[in-house]
Amino acid sequence: QVRLVESGGGLVQAGGSLRLSCAVSVNIYAIMGWYRQAPGQQRELTATITRAGVTNYADSVKGRFTISIDNAKNTVYLQMNSLKPEDTAVYFCNYRSAFLASWGQGTQVTVSS
Repeated sequence: QVRLVESGGGLVQAGGSLRLSCAVSVNIYAIMGWYRQAPGQQRELTATITRAGVTNYADSVKGRFTISIDNAKNTVYLQMNSLKPEDTAVYFCNYRSAFLASWGQGTQVTVSS
């Protein structure tokens, strides 16, 4: 079982920044991802990163969000800049390998206009 603990969410004004962290209980040999779910919406991909640092972003966050990984600390980050009210959601960290997948409990991000 892989345990993921997210932190860093909060309330911010539009145009502001937040950095989310995801602490992973094991060495990361997987694709790590950040997903988000707004009220009444399906969970959607925000960004992913491999151990080697290969990244992928949803079109809606390209140029504003940056995902990064610190393999020494078993931690994945999501730097969110130029936040918009439509970025408001619960953000979830995801671990996905060939053998198992795991989700964190989520952290709330609220962007006020």
